[in-house]
Amino acid sequence: MASKNQITVGGVTIGGGAPVVVQSMTLTKTHDVEATTAQIAALASAGCEIVRVAVPKSEDADALPRIVRFSPIPVIADIHFNASLALRAIDAGVAAVRINPGNIGGPDKVELVVRAAKKAGTPMRIGANSGSLPKHLSGLAQKDQAEALVAAAVEEVELLEKLDFHDFKISVKSSHVPTMIRAYRMLSEKVPYPLHLGVTEAGTPFSGSIKSAVGMGALLVDGIGDTMRVSLTADPVKEVETAWEILKALGLRERGPIMIACPSCGRDNVGVESLAVVVEERLKSYPQHIEVAVLGCAVNGPGEAGDADFGIAGGRDVGFIYAHGRVLKKVSSDILIDDLFHEIDRWIADGMHRPKRLKMAKPAALAMAEMSEIPLESEPAPAPVS
Repeated sequence: MASKNQITVGGVTIGGGAPVVVQSMTLTKTHDVEATTAQIAALASAGCEIVRVAVPKSEDADALPRIVRFSPIPVIADIHFNASLALRAIDAGVAAVRINPGNIGGPDKVELVVRAAKKAGTPMRIGANSGSLPKHLSGLAQKDQAEALVAAAVEEVELLEKLDFHDFKISVKSSHVPTMIRAYRMLSEKVPYPLHLGVTEAGTPFSGSIKSAVGMGALLVDGIGDTMRVSLTADPVKEVETAWEILKALGLRERGPIMIACPSCGRDNVGVESLAVVVEERLKSYPQHIEVAVLGCAVNGPGEAGDADFGIAGGRDVGFIYAHGRVLKKVSSDILIDDLFHEIDRWIADGMHRPKRLKMAKPAALAMAEMSEIPLESEPAPAPVS
């Protein structure tokens, strides 16, 4: 069930039907203001919309006012074990505070933080992690960890509601993907608050991206989830890039190009992998939302390229360039990619008008036969018959 409540974190709207927000976390020592703000700038350039910074020590809290001032995106202070640091973060003007009521020092400490947040108008994120559940839920966790996560989250929600505080989002993260999916689905049926999604400690870029795509994708496709972080053991820019690919694959957000590429087969006589790598690299410099298809032969070209803005289908000596579902031209293979980007650049310069796309209804054999009759662009046009 999608969240009903809506909160605002530093001007970014979360929940209640707003677009899913991409979040990440800095790896720097927060008290190193220069390094932290440089990493935040890199994350913002990659598409990060909210950033979290760890505040484990007093010197980190000291740095928060400058980080908040220099950051181009809202800053969330991540606090564990020390309620006084949460109070200092709120005073520093952070956009939100993340606490775990289970380790912040008990209900009295939670109340201190909540009252300060309420007075300052600072939203919060609360949440349970499978690795840090309250001791009194250990028995339930042994039977069903997803239920234990939800129970911990609901206890935290009830505590904040008793304090008449409703300006928060919730997370129930687990490193076990099926547990994470079940926990969020159960929680979404119980509370109206925005949900922050994540597979915690997902792993290295390869395995972690797959876990995150499976876990968060399964929820997002059902309308569950309002913010997301892909937790990778890597440069956090990779987290942001992966998050955007998940959202783009589901059609939930648009940012930059999307490339379609065939997996290759015995018909590939052009080296589609090499083509795709070069095209993907060149597309990185384009901020526009463009769909580009890269096919290794003309069998799938008419169909797959029909759904893309542009496409190429390679051949041994020549290839075809598609534009909005139609064959645009036939060119020699050595200039195929350059000609593709020439057409893309011209289209962008002309205002990116998208004509109605038509699926190629002809059989592949007939389409290939017709395309073979298209003159190579470098060939002179046949002389008119008198």
